[in-house]
Amino acid sequence: MPDRAKILLVDDREENLIALEAILSSLDLVPVRARSGEEALKALLNTEFALILLDVRMPGMDGFETAAHIKRRERTRNIPIIFLTVVDSAPDYAFRGYAAGAVDYLTKPFDPWVLRAKVSVFTELYNMNKRLTEQSAMLRDRVSAELPPGAGDQGVILPELSRRLTAVEDELGRVRELARKSQDPALAGPLADLAERIAHLRSGFDALS
Repeated sequence: MPDRAKILLVDDREENLIALEAILSSLDLVPVRARSGEEALKALLNTEFALILLDVRMPGMDGFETAAHIKRRERTRNIPIIFLTVVDSAPDYAFRGYAAGAVDYLTKPFDPWVLRAKVSVFTELYNMNKRLTEQSAMLRDRVSAELPPGAGDQGVILPELSRRLTAVEDELGRVRELARKSQDPALAGPLADLAERIAHLRSGFDALS
């Protein structure tokens, strides 16, 4: 069974972390808590996350500074960040959030269904990207083997790769439909990048087969 995607929850208030975990409890993911920006950066050193839910207002290193550190690191710069903050925050907070690299910005109290839907789609995209990376590795291994048509294990590898690639293409269609229903513009870029990767892999597979 593949590892479940991990979501990093960053908030200095225990009750907020408990509330986030409750909202996300129905999703197939693993929430990981961090009570400060410093704790979040430590967690990111050794763990791979599909998404970060990051509170803006925290003592010491606030959400904007934490996001800046995350985006400066090669290993973590592509992890999507959704900022969370109270509704009476400064009017420029949303702008600062997007400028810091956030894919979305939600004000508290937010609709639990909206947050759950956003997290669900980003998690699906993360899982698809992982599977696509595995498929790409299979294709690279197949090409590096330089087996002629009909030789060795081609009769096993190519049909299996085709089946897996078709499954990923089908998943992309399903996630696109989820994104359409959520009407979330933040998903347009990640979906386009994923579609391009899948198309590139399909092109390489067609050339090989």
